Amino acid sequence: MLKICGPKLSLCGLIISAWGIVQLELSYIVFNEDVVSFQVLMGIFYFVRSVGLAEDLSVMEENFETMEEFYAAADSGYQQNAYNCWIAACLYIFTLLISAQQFYQNSRNSLDA
Repeated sequence: MLKICGPKLSLCGLIISAWGIVQLELSYIVFNEDVVSFQVLMGIFYFVRSVGLAEDLSVMEENFETMEEFYAAADSGYQQNAYNCWIAACLYIFTLLISAQQFYQNSRNSLDA
């Protein structure tokens, strides 16, 4: 495989991406902030339109004339938040995998030398 970065940068990327996942989980558990904990699960919960997550929609701040307008805006908000969660989860996983592969490649090359 192609070696993109050195051993220090790959280790740094590995640690930062792993720590980012842990930090999101801990800050949600300890401080109960509006931080997305498990990105994939939250995406699923938004996708099935969980009522408990309705407060996190930007739709709740607007006034609507009819219930149909509200339901359409809420459905759109749920779908957008689900996509955002899944994109964030994919970025964390992608960063973790690339960093792990680069770390493995660098450690294997250092053993060969």
